[in-house]
Amino acid sequence: MAREIKFSLVYRDMWQSSGKYVPMVHQLKQIAPVIIEMGCFDRVETNGGAFEQVNLLFGENPNKAVREWTAPFNKAGIQTHMLERGLNALRMNPVPADVRALMYKVKAKQGTNISRSFCGLNDHRNLEGSVKYAKEGGMISQIALSITNSPVHTVEYYMGVVDKVVEYGCDEICLKDMAGIGRPAFLGRLTKSIKDKYPHIKVQYHGHTGPGFSVASMLEVARAGADYLDVAMEPLSWGKVHPDVITIQAMLKDAGFQVKDINMDAYMEARRLTQTFIDDYLGYFIDPGNSQMSSLLVGCGLPGGMMGSMMADLKGFHNAINASLRNQGKKELTLNDLVVMLFQEVEYVWPRLGYPPLVTPFSQYVKNTALMNLMHILKGEPRWSTIDKDTWNMILGKTGKLPGTLAPEIIQLAKDKGLEFYEGNPQDAFPDELDRFKKEMKENGWDFGQDDEELFEFAMHERQYRDYKSGIAKKRFEQELEAAKEKAKAPIIVTRPVIEMPKVDVEKITAQYPSAKPVQAPVKGQVIWQYDVTDNSSAPMIGDKVSTDKPMCFLQAFYGLEEVRSGFDGKIVAICAKQGEKVEKGEILAFVE
Repeated sequence: MAREIKFSLVYRDMWQSSGKYVPMVHQLKQIAPVIIEMGCFDRVETNGGAFEQVNLLFGENPNKAVREWTAPFNKAGIQTHMLERGLNALRMNPVPADVRALMYKVKAKQGTNISRSFCGLNDHRNLEGSVKYAKEGGMISQIALSITNSPVHTVEYYMGVVDKVVEYGCDEICLKDMAGIGRPAFLGRLTKSIKDKYPHIKVQYHGHTGPGFSVASMLEVARAGADYLDVAMEPLSWGKVHPDVITIQAMLKDAGFQVKDINMDAYMEARRLTQTFIDDYLGYFIDPGNSQMSSLLVGCGLPGGMMGSMMADLKGFHNAINASLRNQGKKELTLNDLVVMLFQEVEYVWPRLGYPPLVTPFSQYVKNTALMNLMHILKGEPRWSTIDKDTWNMILGKTGKLPGTLAPEIIQLAKDKGLEFYEGNPQDAFPDELDRFKKEMKENGWDFGQDDEELFEFAMHERQYRDYKSGIAKKRFEQELEAAKEKAKAPIIVTRPVIEMPKVDVEKITAQYPSAKPVQAPVKGQVIWQYDVTDNSSAPMIGDKVSTDKPMCFLQAFYGLEEVRSGFDGKIVAICAKQGEKVEKGEILAFVE
């Protein structure tokens, strides 16, 4: 009898790989019965990642969203799964152990069956707690391997991680091919190794379309023994997202596998509803570039979502770079020149930083370091002159063990700066915090919620939860949506977003201060030099000192306040963005010398 391959619809990731937001709970409740009626899914990815955070940004209760969204699938016997980031859980920075433990208890009670846990460095120490807490909370523990392509990321390397997490008691393994650059034959060999050694372990493959390998990868892992494949559906499939279920179902059926039939009437209705969600408001926040595949991702290995980020960075630096080149009597560079040079620099930097898998947030660290290296090289300065604090934490082992070996010049640079390498368990550096949050909730008269879910949400997303409780989040979203609608009414001149530089004479600044370095906006947002955005007098003064250990300013991003650090000590020689001004990612905020 033919072996069965089962499908999981990654409805949450479909949206978050495409744009900024996900559907609201009333929309999710509307489409859930239609997804069930399609009849081809044994699993649906319902939450995790930034799902809860996005609901807070709407000004909505994320706990209500998870409970009501998972309920119909639970009733229909379809398993639900979430994504969490190991040490970072549901956010971008480390989470105390007591908050992590509470998360699984809450999510299980809310109706989430499977916890997909990954560590961006594949450090099994960061995943041991995920397995333990998931099992204690009553969830199925699925450990995801962050897949990339490098000399150190061999089948033997990944099997070393698998051996440890199976020892910890995990139930399943996911191959998380976040950039879609895993080579199909390699993924087949890895899947076979897992199934040969641990036949009782379920294997699920998650591959973004990106550079185009994922369809072939799905066939390879299916032949090697995979049990589940993650798929998407129109109008959000392909591009930087995931292959469509229709294509994968037809391919596997032809290859002799047993797959469930698709109710095409229900598929078309789910497709229609998804499009209405896009038309309603979500489409205003979807990057059109995410619908396109790109073979350029094969070489640099960065996730597809990083393409837009890199282009924004390069546009922000383009004028400054050419101004510096003119001062040196050198030929100016086109944006395409810089793209190629940046990709090459990423390929140079990545192995020297120990081959961290290029998944959030480590993909950002590698890209940022490569970008700063490029800036320094073009100005005739040495590489590695600017490395930000978060990247140093990765280098020093504070977020986990790097897969590869650091280059001697990086180790020497750390010694020259008096920095110490961390050998301990990353979790030990972050003490328990639940008691602090319990105390404040009691003082505020806030309900801990059913199964302590409100306590968990506050402890996990402190800033966003405060904004949700105060009502600021809902007002902010309504204003953002109204602004997006107004912008959409304007004539469309170009199909890609263009970053408009602040009206400063970059060439004059770089000529006057040749050693000055630009400080860019790391995200899109509103400039806050001080907390009172209405006070224009709170902007810094020329000559003010900045240091690596203190924020230079803040950006009010869609998810909350984002610190902006200079990455180097010095003084401000030019200010390019006013207090309260809205800037795009990559725009220059100031020059520091």
